[in-house]
Amino acid sequence: MRQYRELSDMTKKKISQAMKGKSKSITHREAISNSLKDYWKTVPNKPAQKR
Repeated sequence: MRQYRELSDMTKKKISQAMKGKSKSITHREAISNSLKDYWKTVPNKPAQKR
């Protein structure tokens, strides 16, 4: 069981290698898309520079 949120670089690399080439279902891709859209709605635009 994981005790901490942070992962070592070696663990991240192992997970990355294991996931390479695996495709996601259409519903999973839609869920990811919707989540990212909701996230980016919360990030404000950079203020315009005054000349």
